[in-house]
Amino acid sequence: MKVTFLGTGTSQGVPVIACDCPVCSSLDFRDKRLRSSIHLEIDGKSLVVDTGPDFRQQMLREKINHLDGILFTHEHKDHTAGMDDIRSYNFLQKKDMPIYGTKKVLNQIKQEFAYIFEEVKYPGIPSVITHEITNEPFLAEGIKVIPIQVLHYRLPVFGFRFGDFTYITDAKYIDEEELEKVKGTKILVLNALQKTHHLSHFTLDEAIQLVDHIQPEAAYFTHISHRLGTHHEIERYLPPNIYLAFDGLKISL
Repeated sequence: MKVTFLGTGTSQGVPVIACDCPVCSSLDFRDKRLRSSIHLEIDGKSLVVDTGPDFRQQMLREKINHLDGILFTHEHKDHTAGMDDIRSYNFLQKKDMPIYGTKKVLNQIKQEFAYIFEEVKYPGIPSVITHEITNEPFLAEGIKVIPIQVLHYRLPVFGFRFGDFTYITDAKYIDEEELEKVKGTKILVLNALQKTHHLSHFTLDEAIQLVDHIQPEAAYFTHISHRLGTHHEIERYLPPNIYLAFDGLKISL
């Protein structure tokens, strides 16, 4: 399995215009964070988790020329807004794109991208096949996926476990029953928005505590606000087996 971090940032806490804070003025490429998403290569299949507003730019940057399916964690725009750009894959692959999400997520997508689901379709628009998922293991293009339900304030959001790799974003609370699904994973990716309290996201210290509870071999933090600080600053603060992810980072299992 090969995992590429397409983006590790968030719309949360990002200024409307550029500012002179340490992150915005940093020359370190690791501080240039597009909206959070990952690409996975598993057993010859190419999957993406979430298509945020930066989806097209991310896929072009990583030269990902084939895509077998998309999984959605939840319905917020910073995780769905780029879905229109799957049309290039429809054209190249000559097939509909399978998308996986809860009933609520799929209904939101059908509302926001209503033109995709019209009976009489405009030529060249994206073409999808929807797959409704629940909090039960499922197959995404033949790949086994275990959903992990977390709470993003009061909104249920799915993390996903693929073998020994678990990806959780936009979480503030995970109950013990769901954490049992995560235990034993070798690589854990977890959101860590900022240092100070936030209503719907783990803080840096909360994320570190959860990693300590789960005890993976290694953990990577994502969904990072510019308020967290620079990559160089935060990496020095982290325990030896925890890392700050960055856009374009690749890990293999």
